[in-house]
Amino acid sequence: MARINYSKEFDSETSAKAMGSELHISPKSSREITRTIKGMKTETAKQYLENVIQFKQAVPMKRHNDSCGHRKGPMAEGRYPVKVAREILKIIQNAENNAEYKGLEPENMRIAHISAKRGRVIQGMRPRARGRATPENTETVNIEMILSEV
Repeated sequence: MARINYSKEFDSETSAKAMGSELHISPKSSREITRTIKGMKTETAKQYLENVIQFKQAVPMKRHNDSCGHRKGPMAEGRYPVKVAREILKIIQNAENNAEYKGLEPENMRIAHISAKRGRVIQGMRPRARGRATPENTETVNIEMILSEV
């Protein structure tokens, strides 16, 4: 059972869920990727994330695009958040395995709901000169995904 409740509910007979809790990835980049792949079929989303990991296709940055360069293709600002793409790829695979366990066809599934929420902040300190210290905090992200049949 998940420690965090899902924000949306779908028919349990035709949907499968997966969640990543307190992942050590960027909240801003994860929000942009989840906005991009929402509504895609699972095979298309997996291929898209593989292309992001290999620097072949950029993720369009709509909200956090200050000093972000333009990329090739029909888009403006974009980046290649590799670490986030790897983690979301694992969640997609987990959701597909859950769908297969339920007796559903993973090839006929689409991402009906995906969201990235900020998790807890892990407090840390970095020692500095003259006995001082500065905070070095680690942000975490909770990602929830629901696949449903097309």
